[in-house]
Amino acid sequence: MAATSSDGAADVKFLTVAEVAAMVRVSKMTVYRMLHNGEIPALRVGRSFRVKESDVHHYLENSYYNAG
Repeated sequence: MAATSSDGAADVKFLTVAEVAAMVRVSKMTVYRMLHNGEIPALRVGRSFRVKESDVHHYLENSYYNAG
């Protein structure tokens, strides 16, 4: 049985670097560069990284470029 809390912490979804790369449609190396540059916050689990799905959405929303 999953524990629930009033702050919604149980609803947080973490993505792997490969899942983030597929979502943003870039290579895994590009995602690693973004993580190391601090463009997207990440959690380190052993030798792997996990990224909150909401942080990816926030990054995409703030990355729009006005070309006009």
